[in-house]
Amino acid sequence: MRKTAWGSALLLAGAAWAASASAQSAAPVPVLVGNCVACHGADGNSGGPATPSIAGLSKVYFVNAMLAYKYGKETAKIEAAAQTLKLDPDDVEGFERLATVMDRIAKGYSDEEIGAMADYFERQRLRPAEQPFDAALAAKGKAVHEDACEKCHEKGGRKGDGSGTLAGQWTPYLGFTFADYEAGHRQMPKKMRAKMKDLNEKDFQALLQFYASQK
Repeated sequence: MRKTAWGSALLLAGAAWAASASAQSAAPVPVLVGNCVACHGADGNSGGPATPSIAGLSKVYFVNAMLAYKYGKETAKIEAAAQTLKLDPDDVEGFERLATVMDRIAKGYSDEEIGAMADYFERQRLRPAEQPFDAALAAKGKAVHEDACEKCHEKGGRKGDGSGTLAGQWTPYLGFTFADYEAGHRQMPKKMRAKMKDLNEKDFQALLQFYASQK
């Protein structure tokens, strides 16, 4: 990924946030989640098309993502964290994620703080991104979603216990994520890998338009 002045600023900010969080003991939730607002928006609703909204994410998914950034392939630590947070270790798979500013930030939080943030964002209401979409492609995307995605990403991609939010998510962010999956930069469950393998570029584009249409 090309480095820019903005990217460097984010890395510096991330390091500062991580150091700040690490220095605190059982920091209040407003302080913890305040570190997320700069990128993910107030209450977890992102205003930037390259950054996901995290409002309404299930606790399992939020914890899974943060532990993946924090611990990478250290599965023993991920399992211990899941037990600390009273989550089923089988639900917290700990897929390693492509290094971003998030892996620096996540390392600054204790497992308990990650759990507290997960509880907070799960309670927030997602406001779907206001963005254009192609209605004809969205109709095709609905059929693709129902065939390949609905089982885990229920209600048109609105929520799943261990799955991320797709409906109303920013199209550029989802596009980048799909590309990461295809390139092998981001791991996924076996059942998802099998479904993704059967989809072509037209299917992905249709899915993007369908999710953009969901309000």
